[in-house]
Amino acid sequence: MQHSYESLDRPGGFSRVNLLHPLRHRRFLLLWAGMTVSLVGDGIFLVAMAWQVYELWNAPAALSVIGIAMTVPTIACLLPGGVVSDRFDRRTVMLAADALRAAVIGLLAVLSATGSLTLWELAVLCAVYGIGTAFFNPAFDAVVPDILPADQLAAANSLDQFVRPLALRLAGPALAGWLIASVGLSLAFALDAASFCVSAAALIAIGRTPRPRREPGQSAVEDVRQGFRFIRRRVWLWGTLLSAAVAYLVFLGPTEVLLPYMVKNVVHGSAESLGLVFAAGGLGAIGCALAMGQRGQPRRGILFIYVAWTLATVAVAGYGLATSTWQLMLACLAFNVLETAGTIVWATLKQTHVPAELLGRVSSLDWLISIGLLPLSFAMTAPAVALLGARTTLVAAGVIGGVVTASALLLPGMLDLDRAEAPPPAADEVDVVVTRIRMQDGASSSLPGPRI
Repeated sequence: MQHSYESLDRPGGFSRVNLLHPLRHRRFLLLWAGMTVSLVGDGIFLVAMAWQVYELWNAPAALSVIGIAMTVPTIACLLPGGVVSDRFDRRTVMLAADALRAAVIGLLAVLSATGSLTLWELAVLCAVYGIGTAFFNPAFDAVVPDILPADQLAAANSLDQFVRPLALRLAGPALAGWLIASVGLSLAFALDAASFCVSAAALIAIGRTPRPRREPGQSAVEDVRQGFRFIRRRVWLWGTLLSAAVAYLVFLGPTEVLLPYMVKNVVHGSAESLGLVFAAGGLGAIGCALAMGQRGQPRRGILFIYVAWTLATVAVAGYGLATSTWQLMLACLAFNVLETAGTIVWATLKQTHVPAELLGRVSSLDWLISIGLLPLSFAMTAPAVALLGARTTLVAAGVIGGVVTASALLLPGMLDLDRAEAPPPAADEVDVVVTRIRMQDGASSSLPGPRI
């Protein structure tokens, strides 16, 4: 399958896109129907897990422990996940990951219902859940170009960033707050487990996807090396991944750990309040996705990404300055609007400048490098709170993370992609494997992705 990126980076390269056009393709419709249900389940899980953790141990260190337990296995398995997604039917990989996560969350629901759940059991279950995520995300990133034509990718990315916050940050958390308050945590976990089953059923209905092309007899180690070589030769790729790694080290752990803590212990809100905060972010991301879906890709994509992500990171300081639930909602809304705008453009740039045969590996390396320091970020959060307090930690994380993000623009060659007239790459500047294949793409992911 050949996709041209020749129209990129020149005036008129993207016309206005219709957010719903990709849904005319049956297989993509099935994929996103299943994913939407699964994302609602994930939104329920976000609130339920945070509330469960603080019921077991009401301290920031508790959620730090669970964050480390979930992210370390994810990071460790991302490279194998990328290689597997470039060697085998990506739909099958996603099915296996959905089945594993459904079983894990189903067991968590049982333990929660019986009152026998302990923090270490929750940590083990989250670790297994993280393994499933490590295999699912690269395969999902790479499967979208297999089932959609190239001219639908910008619309698909905007649809992704519309559906994802709608389900993950709005519908899911709002439903979770009501469920936890009226029924209990166990049913919330059970619904998340069921959502993975729905996603798996949709994947089965899609049918087989094209098996990725690769060099016969090539080892898995060489597969990984090719992905590294491709990234290393492009400043816009390696510079963004490294800056994201450092920025996430600074702000993501404090955000993930302290936002639920702020709701519960500082502004004295409930699980429903936490759901409202997440929902505000979801509304912001949805509005941004609608606007981006109509505008299409900006002319200077790299500059746009960095301006949006820098401002989004600075918005994290708003969590530390908030004194009420509505102020936390406002900060969450600002963060998600800006983060979503940058993520849509980043996903489309990857899709149009990364060969299809390398897409799973580049995606896994994207995740690996971007979130590789996340366990350390979680581990540093509790000591930082003990030394500085929750508010100061969040303010410092937002300001320092914003400076780190903006600094990547100073790397020589970072803006070359914006300045280019987008001619096809010369054979001597591309790896040997790239000269044998045609250019193309892949979609984005879910922690901020990798600039979840």
